[in-house]
Amino acid sequence: MLLNIGRLLMLCVWAFLVTNLFHPFPKPLNIFVNVALFFMILMHGLQMTLLKATMPKDGPQMTRGEQIRVFLFGVFELVAWQKKLAPKKKK
Repeated sequence: MLLNIGRLLMLCVWAFLVTNLFHPFPKPLNIFVNVALFFMILMHGLQMTLLKATMPKDGPQMTRGEQIRVFLFGVFELVAWQKKLAPKKKK
């Protein structure tokens, strides 16, 4: 439940940041939003790169859809993915 709320909030943040590209906000705010968008893309890309680098080669691989979800939702999707894999590790 809380993960879904986090995902929804992350979609709202993405929408706010991307809206600035099509309809720029007033001058001081649009610079801040552009920097925030750059930082968000950088951090989510770094998250994706680190996750892919730490995946075992013989274990389950991420599909393209899972990669996109991790990029969009960030840590919320990583926590959901960790919960999904936790029962499989115990067996």
